[in-house]
Amino acid sequence: MDIFGISINHKTASIELRESLHLSVDEIKEFIPILKESIFFEGFILSTCNRTEIFGVPKRDNITFEDIQKCLLKFKHVEGLASKHFHNYFSCSAVKHILEVASSIDSLIVGDGQILGQVKDAFYLSDELGFSKTVFHKLYEASVHVGKRSINETTIGQGAVTISFAAIKVLEKIFSSFQSKSALVIGAGETGTLAAVHLREMGIGKLSITNRTLSKTEVLASKVNGSIVNFNSLKDSLEDFDIIISATSSDHYIIEYDEIKSMMKKRKGVLTCIMDIAVPRDINPKVSELDGMFYNDIDSLNIIVNENLQKREKEIPKVNKIILEEMTTFFKWANTLDVVPTIKDFRDFFEEIRLDEIGKIRHKVHDYEFEKVDNMTKRIIGRILHHPTWNLKHLSETGTDYETAKKYSDIIRELFNLDNKNRNNGEK
Repeated sequence: MDIFGISINHKTASIELRESLHLSVDEIKEFIPILKESIFFEGFILSTCNRTEIFGVPKRDNITFEDIQKCLLKFKHVEGLASKHFHNYFSCSAVKHILEVASSIDSLIVGDGQILGQVKDAFYLSDELGFSKTVFHKLYEASVHVGKRSINETTIGQGAVTISFAAIKVLEKIFSSFQSKSALVIGAGETGTLAAVHLREMGIGKLSITNRTLSKTEVLASKVNGSIVNFNSLKDSLEDFDIIISATSSDHYIIEYDEIKSMMKKRKGVLTCIMDIAVPRDINPKVSELDGMFYNDIDSLNIIVNENLQKREKEIPKVNKIILEEMTTFFKWANTLDVVPTIKDFRDFFEEIRLDEIGKIRHKVHDYEFEKVDNMTKRIIGRILHHPTWNLKHLSETGTDYETAKKYSDIIRELFNLDNKNRNNGEK
């Protein structure tokens, strides 16, 4: 069994190239039939914001990595891509890579909580289109086992590793509950969006969004079921919020010290938390000197993020151990693929003889006597075949004895004429 695969990801290409090669669900549905026609007997495609990967069992012995790459580039017509932008995988390395992706240790952010779901969706789509079959059904099982075990048996996914989530985790330590609190997110870009989503997930009581571009504000507010604050009147609304998270792309302060000082007077000493996660900063950091103010900027939050990333990276050896265990299980199963048909044909061969012989006495004895003969001959055949079939399967599951198992399998097929569909069960 050969598994081929190619990958373009955050390690091999710029974000611009990765984005240009990204395959939507509709494109994958269109591309899979092309792969099935000329490249792969079965396989799957994974395409996310950080990677596009194609793996499969080749239809012919002469299929190369270049064939897969050319097929993909012909479909997407992307300029500027070359072989150097792809990693190529074969057999063990292909399986290992797929399991590393599912475990999240190959992600841009180690411990990425989304990747296992994305891998599952990729397999589901492949199965839906008839592209995943015996081998990739088993590989899907291995991927899910690795992903779940990595989560349950290690701390690879624990701790905030994005600035947005780090800010929320800090706030969680300050407030016992978010339900009675109000929050304002300034900025509707990627960082602001993540912050807003996290706040909603944490059960914030009131969530408002503001941004220079009203249309972006409306989109994000709708996504998180939040209200809209007009950016031009932002400073008049600050006193209404217990939490302010700012993440714009402004090149200067959008809120000054005196404006926050005025806000704090209006709040009459009620605790206010400001998380300035913009680069450069949106709010004058001097506000941290004000009474009743809890302030963090991206530098202090980065310390938390880096500490958590280091903790996750220390878990990688544990995840690698899980991957090795699941790879061993997968290849034990894969090694039986060549001998299982022989075992089945071997048993069918003897069963045909048994049924032919007891059929000759079917109408010569009473039913209860025939049943006894039937059961007795089943037991005899079972005892005769037990050791040879068990040993053959056991040898195939042991990687070091696989070639021996294959040799025995071929000998059995030849000795008992198992490939001759017109065999006469030994009669002349």
